[in-house]
Amino acid sequence: MRQTGPMPGVILTTDAQLAAAAAELAAREAAFARALPLIGPLPLRRVPDGFLALRDSIIGQQVSVASARAIRARLDAAGFGQEDAVAAAGEAALRGCGLSRQKIRYLSALAQARLEYPMLREMPNEAVVATLVALPGIGRWTAEMYLMFALGRADVFAPDDLALAEAARLLFDLPDRPRPKPFAALAAPWAPWRAVAARLLWAYYAQAKRREGVG
Repeated sequence: MRQTGPMPGVILTTDAQLAAAAAELAAREAAFARALPLIGPLPLRRVPDGFLALRDSIIGQQVSVASARAIRARLDAAGFGQEDAVAAAGEAALRGCGLSRQKIRYLSALAQARLEYPMLREMPNEAVVATLVALPGIGRWTAEMYLMFALGRADVFAPDDLALAEAARLLFDLPDRPRPKPFAALAAPWAPWRAVAARLLWAYYAQAKRREGVG
């Protein structure tokens, strides 16, 4: 199938590349220039692309970090680290690892979809999103996280992310958290480094929580 739309563009692979992009954003946006000295070097947070990245995203939905880590460990110990094993697993075996019935359905559908993960690396952002959100349990936010952290796309943003919106409210002194559509418009000038801006905002949010003694 012929792909349409912008192709992947810059892929973030090193801390030095991320730092250079952050410096460019700071030179263009005074608020980012104020934030960078407070938060220090940004984390790259790349993970290998493929089935496990999406499996772990689904596991982490609506549970604590500790709970998600425990479930992942039980799945790995039971041999459910590959899509073939998950596709062939019965509900009882997956439930024994701590998964809810809904997440069992999501993971089974993901494993049975047999996505061509190497092809996703070459597809435009919106084509990747369309491919992933067609599966149960994967929404746009999860697809955007896959683009950012598994595929390393430099120009992806997640305007529905509440932490990003709260960070923007604080950093830009906005009266309220920006709604997704105006937030996407606010982020548009940060291209082609919107995923770097997202990392900066997440780091600023974490720093603000520490200053307030939260978390």
